Amino acid sequence: MLEVRGLSAGYGRSQVLFDLAIEARSPGMVAILGRNGAGKTTLLKTLAGEIKPMSGQILFDGREAVGESTEQRARRGVGYVPQEQAIFGKLTVKENLLLGAISQKGPSRIDYVLDFFPKLAQRLGQTAATLSGGERKMLAISRALLGNPKLIMLDEPTEGVWVGVIEEIADRLVQLSKERSLILVEQHIELALRVADYVYVMDRGSIALEGTAAQIKDDPRLLKYLAP
Repeated sequence: MLEVRGLSAGYGRSQVLFDLAIEARSPGMVAILGRNGAGKTTLLKTLAGEIKPMSGQILFDGREAVGESTEQRARRGVGYVPQEQAIFGKLTVKENLLLGAISQKGPSRIDYVLDFFPKLAQRLGQTAATLSGGERKMLAISRALLGNPKLIMLDEPTEGVWVGVIEEIADRLVQLSKERSLILVEQHIELALRVADYVYVMDRGSIALEGTAAQIKDDPRLLKYLAP
């Protein structure tokens, strides 16, 4: 589904990613772990097309994506839920979903996402700014799902979310990973190791460890790369 080879990227002359190689298969979930500043968000933004790589390949379904815009990648089935709010706070939940559905092809998937996150069905008339942190995350994920992506990249989907809702979101991500490819950047290490199939641990813009979730969980080097 996704193959990244020799990927280097950054901001201007400041290089953040160094010769990365990762894969994400479909179906399944890959977790990207690492302390703050390791380059996790930069990686997702580069894969989404927001940052132009300095070198390397990004292959979606075997076809090169470097040089394609964010919109072109989205049309090819790449969904991205950034860490910052990906919703319109002044609009209602329903209006957010309708906007997200404008560019979709085929029958509407709004009923699908409301079945997926029933809490949103009870909040359709509320402005997004009045939602709880967890409900905002659900709305952001739902907007990405409206495009029926083959690959969904999520940056800290449980950040600022009440513990009871974290489990609900985690359960939904596991469900999604059974039918499509997910890349999860997550600070809740225990949760990430529980839901992911394969894990990459980043350190200073490079891959320091990789393996199945069980292998990484038992690797004594893990704490070294996650400690503040």
